[in-house]
Amino acid sequence: MKSTRMEAFSDGVLAIAITVMVLEMKVPHGTDRNARRLACTFRCSRLLPS
Repeated sequence: MKSTRMEAFSDGVLAIAITVMVLEMKVPHGTDRNARRLACTFRCSRLLPS
């Protein structure tokens, strides 16, 4: 298999994974600063590999 096909495949898998993560995001219930900070921290932590 050519490396360009492998790169295209891995790009597609990554795009699908990011789409699923975005669809699972919940709207924060609070409107105060602390609620927004916690929501941002949670979203950023989902982007980092574990």
